[in-house]
Amino acid sequence: MVSKKMESALNKQLNEELYSSYLYLSMSAYFEDQNLSGMAQWMKLQSDEEHIHAMKFYEFLIRIGARVQLDKINKPQENWKSPMDAFENAYEHEKFITKCINKLTDLAVAEKDHASSTFLHWFVDEQIEEESVANDIVQSFKMIGESKSALFMLDRELGRRGAAQQ
Repeated sequence: MVSKKMESALNKQLNEELYSSYLYLSMSAYFEDQNLSGMAQWMKLQSDEEHIHAMKFYEFLIRIGARVQLDKINKPQENWKSPMDAFENAYEHEKFITKCINKLTDLAVAEKDHASSTFLHWFVDEQIEEESVANDIVQSFKMIGESKSALFMLDRELGRRGAAQQ
């Protein structure tokens, strides 16, 4: 049986994952407006992946007999100064989610909640990848600078991302 404190924390993370999905969908719309369809596709797939993560929390809560409590999802940012700014924002957001997952993992250990701790280890590993990929894209933007042709090539490259397999 999960403690009320752990149940509440897991529900909070469920909401964070839903917000992440919403944020990346907003970024996708921004990229569509910028005529960067590859980046829009990349962010749309990222939004889908975050929804999958949210559903993992949803299903885990149900499996352990906890109550799912959905909260409001805040309105995400809609505009960025540049495509690079949007990806920098995504990278910062992933670092925030990593902190959330780490705090949640620490709570599971403190509560001696082995089921939650085991469940959360997948997310700890996932966040390493999430941060790394976002940072790699930011570094690519830094390399290309103001080059429109390089931006075009990066857009095409990011558009080649396949659907989430989780």
